[in-house]
Amino acid sequence: MSARIGITLGDPAGIGPEVVAAALAADAELAGACRIYGSAAVLRAAAIAMGVGLPAGLEVHDVPCGPVVAGKPDDVSGAAQVAWLEAAVAAALRGEVGALATAPISKTWAARAGLAFAGHTEYLAQRFGTPQVAMAFFGKRMKVALATIHVALAEVPRALTADKIVAVASLLHAALRDDFAIASPRLGIVGLNPHAGEGGALGHEEQTVIAPAMARLAAAGMIASGPLVPDVAFRQHLDGAFDGLVAMYHDQALIPIKLIEFDDAVNTTLGLPIVRTSPDHGTAYDIAGTGHARAGSMLAAITLARRLLAVRTAPHDLKG
Repeated sequence: MSARIGITLGDPAGIGPEVVAAALAADAELAGACRIYGSAAVLRAAAIAMGVGLPAGLEVHDVPCGPVVAGKPDDVSGAAQVAWLEAAVAAALRGEVGALATAPISKTWAARAGLAFAGHTEYLAQRFGTPQVAMAFFGKRMKVALATIHVALAEVPRALTADKIVAVASLLHAALRDDFAIASPRLGIVGLNPHAGEGGALGHEEQTVIAPAMARLAAAGMIASGPLVPDVAFRQHLDGAFDGLVAMYHDQALIPIKLIEFDDAVNTTLGLPIVRTSPDHGTAYDIAGTGHARAGSMLAAITLARRLLAVRTAPHDLKG
């Protein structure tokens, strides 16, 4: 596996190029381990907007795009973000990079350009031929994986199955054990309904879906507690009761994560043959081009990609 990190610039009409430029400027040594997939001209303009200088010798796989106006996505910006992502993925499939750190894309404009997936996670699973992946968010204090991802809230109960919970919990368990050197990870499985269903009075999924998943996790030898009452599970995690949580749906996880660790949390795709990370925010068109973007999460994403890649490429006798 290559020790190089491929970075995509994301939507050029959003803040992706700006947070990438600022993150690389903040750590020139880290930048030396990276290859950028995107427009060199867009990256230079983003650096100017952020008031930073790009590190000398920065490697850019230049894929030019037409004129783009910050904050105003269109078919040009949509096509560019798809072309940059596909170039980086192709490089990863050839073994030229061992990790991808992807800046935010617009799903709407990517779809108009032919990338009809719900997000990076689903697209990468298809491109790498990995049927079982999980979206997880790793921060300094919180580590949370999602049992369902880009699903309308009304559809979550139908989408949630014991198989999905077991698969996601297993991927999170493996990541905590292998990537974070936690010998016996303690997992918390969050309930779906208020008060974790309150014995069926507020919903039955805890009894019919989550409890069977818990039994299977226990049979597999994992330390897992739940179904946990959702409104206290994340506080328990912060207080050290669990090494990681499995949340049942997108906002159940993302609201506390973005409240507590907005600048530190990293979106990580579990289950891929490569490392993949991304910041925990979107394109932020409202501030694109203003130089007000915060690059902390993008820098954290690149830093975590390098850390995980180092673990996975270390000689076997040095791991553990």
